Amino acid sequence: MRQLWQEGTVHNRVRMIVASFLIKDLMIDWRKGEDWFRDTLVDADPASNPANWQWVAGSGADASPFFRIFNPVLQGEKFDPRGDYVRRHVPELEAMPTKHIHAPFDAPEKVLEAAGVRLGDTYPMPLVDHKAARKRALAAFEQIKS
Repeated sequence: MRQLWQEGTVHNRVRMIVASFLIKDLMIDWRKGEDWFRDTLVDADPASNPANWQWVAGSGADASPFFRIFNPVLQGEKFDPRGDYVRRHVPELEAMPTKHIHAPFDAPEKVLEAAGVRLGDTYPMPLVDHKAARKRALAAFEQIKS
């Protein structure tokens, strides 16, 4: 979100991860995310931006299956294995070892201390537990399906 705010753009993979997190982990209506991205993106397109958000939400014409829920930590590990992207846009994690860069909240206290990271102070605690949020989203989908 920092990159989007500062540069007016983010890679499509990041757009999908953010959309999945907002819609499925936080249970926020896709239209709220789409509104903010439309106002912030320098390349916002009035046709493709809403369609992309609907795709992730599982409600578009050619939608992704609703049960496809991106795990932000696994996505980071897969597409930013050395943590370069994180270090560039989240400077408070710059000194975190690569092993913990995508999940500093799971790092041992000694690792956090050595990196100068204080959870809840210099870096926020997670907003939600992804596993629990995923279960909640899938249960909500099952409820509306029947």
